[in-house]
Amino acid sequence: MVESSSLTKLPAWLESLLSETYFNPCMIHEDAKKNEKNIFCLDCCEAICHHCLDRHTSHRLLQIRRYVYHDVIRVGDAEKLMDCSYVQAYITNSAKVVFLNPRPQTRACRGTSNNCVSCDRGLQEPYLFCSISCKINQIMRSEGMMSEYLHDCEVLTLPEPGSDDGLMTPESVLEPFVSLRTSSGSSASYGGVDHLTIACTATTEIVRKKRTSKSGIPAAARKPVTPPPMEVTANRRKGMPCRSPFT
Repeated sequence: MVESSSLTKLPAWLESLLSETYFNPCMIHEDAKKNEKNIFCLDCCEAICHHCLDRHTSHRLLQIRRYVYHDVIRVGDAEKLMDCSYVQAYITNSAKVVFLNPRPQTRACRGTSNNCVSCDRGLQEPYLFCSISCKINQIMRSEGMMSEYLHDCEVLTLPEPGSDDGLMTPESVLEPFVSLRTSSGSSASYGGVDHLTIACTATTEIVRKKRTSKSGIPAAARKPVTPPPMEVTANRRKGMPCRSPFT
């Protein structure tokens, strides 16, 4: 979640988007079927269900989806609202999505060469953030404001009825990293440091370490070990008894 000190400095819609609880039953339509609150209204700053749409026909509406029990939104929708560069994305059900908030970790990440700048979760190279709120936390710490990273979005509509129920299956793959550039054509950076350069250097270093470690293995250790011969226990038949010659 976004730090409480940062929430007060964010636009009302963004503060509500990250702090709302989704997929709970709508109290207004508690007797209706499929009354989960999986839509966020940017104009009213609240989560609503499909039965509430009549009161929000002209509003900007954002579909909230569920993936591995946590809230996600499509990257295409998120990029209409803010800069989502360097936030790790996933491809699931043919949709590219990002997490709104970081997922809880039961144990510390070990053996990973790249971690989230904010919450230290292991990431694919060269992403820097595991969720939108982690990126917001880092920007607020370093710059104190989000205005340069927010986009003016006057129209935001829901997908066609019946084309998406908002639920994601666990079958997914990581979104391959693509070089992201700003409108001026230069690489995106944070805190004055070009992270594309850092990512390329880190990747080169990882490859170099792998090659070094492989070449440093003694030749004897790389030879295949021949397993010891297995003892074959065959059933021995009792032979004919030997008798002494007749005298």
